[in-house]
Amino acid sequence: MVRFIVALLSLSIIVSEIVMANGKVKLGLEVLLSERVDLIRGKRVGLITNQTGVDSQLRSNIDLLYRNPEVKLTALFSPEHGIRGERLAGDYVKSYIDEKTRLPLYSLYGETRKPTRDMLKDIDVLIFDIQDVGVRHYTYISTMALAMQSAKENGIDFIVLDRPNPLGGVYVDGPVLETDFSSFIGLYPIPNIYGMTVGELALLFNSEFRISSRLTVIPMKGWRRAMLFDQTGLHWVISSPNIPDFETVMLYPCTGPIGDTYLSVGVGTTKPFHFVGAPYIDPDRLIEELLRRKIEGVAFRAAYFIPRYSKFQNEVCKGIEIFINDRNKFKPLEVCLNILDVIYRLYPKSFNWGDRSNGRYIFDLSMGTDRIRKYIESGMDPKEIIKTWEKGIGDFLKLRSKYLIYK
Repeated sequence: MVRFIVALLSLSIIVSEIVMANGKVKLGLEVLLSERVDLIRGKRVGLITNQTGVDSQLRSNIDLLYRNPEVKLTALFSPEHGIRGERLAGDYVKSYIDEKTRLPLYSLYGETRKPTRDMLKDIDVLIFDIQDVGVRHYTYISTMALAMQSAKENGIDFIVLDRPNPLGGVYVDGPVLETDFSSFIGLYPIPNIYGMTVGELALLFNSEFRISSRLTVIPMKGWRRAMLFDQTGLHWVISSPNIPDFETVMLYPCTGPIGDTYLSVGVGTTKPFHFVGAPYIDPDRLIEELLRRKIEGVAFRAAYFIPRYSKFQNEVCKGIEIFINDRNKFKPLEVCLNILDVIYRLYPKSFNWGDRSNGRYIFDLSMGTDRIRKYIESGMDPKEIIKTWEKGIGDFLKLRSKYLIYK
C-alpha cells in the first residue's frame, strides 16, 4: 500500500511560499521530524543513509533520530562508499558496530547488497535517506530498490525521505535500460538521466516493477522541478569521494560512462570527472575535432594531468578539461558521445572499451545497452545515435507522469 504524506493544501501553499522566500527547500527528513514523527513513534527504526543524510543545518539524520526520545533507532545501513563516504568506488564495505551510537551498522556493499532477514529482525520500519545525483548508474537508487524488495519480503514498512534531484526534474535523456543489461549500476528500465527525485522513483519502482512494499514517501516542501541543486538553498555534501561538488554532479552523466572505457576522466586528481585523457592523446587535435562539431553549452581546454590512483596511475595523461558554458544548452550525453566518437576514430589502436563484468563491458552496463558502443564502432553520427533513444524517452515520460509529486 502506497501512502502519500501531504499537508493540507492551504498549509502546504503557505509553507512552500515561506520556504521559497527564504531560498531553502525543506527536506523530507525535516518534514518527518517536524510534522510526521507519528509514523515512527515507538517503532524500531532501521536507517539506510550516509554522510549526505543531513538536514538544512547540516545535522546528521543519525544524530537527529538517535537523540529523539520518540524514536527508537535500532540499526544503520550503509550503501557503496560507506556510511561516512570515505570508501572509493567498488571498495568492499564491512559491517561493524558504530562507535558513536553502538548500533549495528550493516553494509549493503559487502557480503550482500540487499538487507537480509537477520539484519531486519529487530526493525519495524526501514527509512531511506540519501542524496542521489540523478544518474541511473550511480548505485544509491539500486540500494533503495533492493531494500524495498527486502522490506516487502519481511513484512516491514519502508519510508523514503525525499531530497532534490540535483539535475532538476525536467531534463530526461539517454537510452532506457534494456533488461538484459540489468545490474547494480542499473536495475530497471529507466533512462540514464531520469529527472525524478528518489521519492518519485520509489513510487515508480514499487508499482511498475511490482515490488509492492508498504511504501510511504515524505515529500519535500518548496522544491520545484525546474530547480537545479544550487537553487535550493541547500549545501552540497560530498556524495562520494569523487563527487565533491555540484559542478562535478553536472559533468558526471557525461564523463561517468567515458570513465568506464580505457580513458581517464581525472579520477585520482583534484578535479575528478572534469577531464578526459590518456597518455596517447594529442590534446590540440582532439579539441580541433570537437570544435568542428559545434557542440553547444561546453568549452574545452587542452589539459595535462597525472592520476595519483585509478586508471593510468602516476602517468601523464593528455586530453581535455570540460567547462559548462550554458546550462540550458549543455546535454551531457551528446558531449559524451562526441568525445568517444572522436577518440575512437583518432586512436583506433590505442582506445578500447575497458573492463568487463560478467561478460559485458562495464560501459554497456552504464549505458544500459550495447547498442551505443556498436553504433560508435559502425561510424554512426552521434546525432543519429541520439535519435535512436527518443521513442524510449517519450514512453518513459508518459510512464513517469503518474508518479510525479512536484510541479
